[in-house]
Amino acid sequence: MSEGKSALIYHPLFLLHDTGGHPERKERLTAILERIESEGLDIEYITPRSARIEQVEAVHGRRYIDQVRAICERGGGYLDIDTVLSKDSYEAALMAAGGAIAAVDAVIEGHRGAYALVRPPGHHALPNRGMGFCIFNNVAIAAKHAQSRGLKKVLIVDWDVHHGNGTNAIFYSDPSVMYFSTHQFPHYPGTGRMNDVGEDGAEGTKVNVPLPSGSGDEGYLMAYRELLLPAALEFSPDIVLVSAGQDPHRDDPLGGMSLTARGFAAIAGVVKEVADRCSEGMVAAVLEGGYNLSAQTEAIVAQIRAFQGEVPEVSGFDSRVARRIDEIKAIHKAYWKCFQPDGMRGPPPS
Repeated sequence: MSEGKSALIYHPLFLLHDTGGHPERKERLTAILERIESEGLDIEYITPRSARIEQVEAVHGRRYIDQVRAICERGGGYLDIDTVLSKDSYEAALMAAGGAIAAVDAVIEGHRGAYALVRPPGHHALPNRGMGFCIFNNVAIAAKHAQSRGLKKVLIVDWDVHHGNGTNAIFYSDPSVMYFSTHQFPHYPGTGRMNDVGEDGAEGTKVNVPLPSGSGDEGYLMAYRELLLPAALEFSPDIVLVSAGQDPHRDDPLGGMSLTARGFAAIAGVVKEVADRCSEGMVAAVLEGGYNLSAQTEAIVAQIRAFQGEVPEVSGFDSRVARRIDEIKAIHKAYWKCFQPDGMRGPPPS
């Protein structure tokens, strides 16, 4: 292990998840790898091991896991209209979960950030159902693994253009995991409303930020500076995980947002600030969506550089996002001191 380098997690088994002409295809990874090789980044490649069944069972039911395996043993099929399985998809999905686990281990062991270049993606996967291109919920499995290694409080930041309904649902009543999501709304899968804040003692630890279509660098950075940063610092996580989808990029065919690589780097810089101030710099990203090959590669390189400290300046003001930020602060002031004008937790006295 080269302490201080960024870790890049990859395994060729990810390419065997054969989806045909699907947008989520193996060329996504080969394009990223080629671009990273050309950039001369200060990284160390790590080859992961497959997740063990008991690690996957920390999130998913055994019946569902067996269902996925059985479909693949028959040569493949569909989990839903969008989610393709081939004969090797079960093994690729176990390795993708293992890649997310390896990213957690890498930052615990001293790497300066880690990026798991995995597929299939995961953040839509529910405990007993795959959907939205996702089979097993990689980032949720990684969060459970981090806790098994003694890191009690986990922050998951999800900047994919689609709401991570699976991750949100898995931890909805778990106060030890903060889930912060910026996502286009309305958009697939239709979840992630502002008042989805958690339940059963976890209220406030689910911070859903539905953004209007067309939001760009300025609006995203406002949301991360004004919502994520104060709430995350108050939560004080022991590790920061990222569901890193590149589909909010302005050139992505499945999204309607306007982020550029510069904007991705800027919000990654805010996430890094949280990790630096709360969790000894431990931040691990797990690949989710992103379907324009050149756009996603440019965004990922910018994020890796940001995790290494190269964060660009982004300025500007988005009035639509500002209104949304005010609405979310009004909801979450019942749970976080940082959103209370008088610094008091809980609603003001009547």
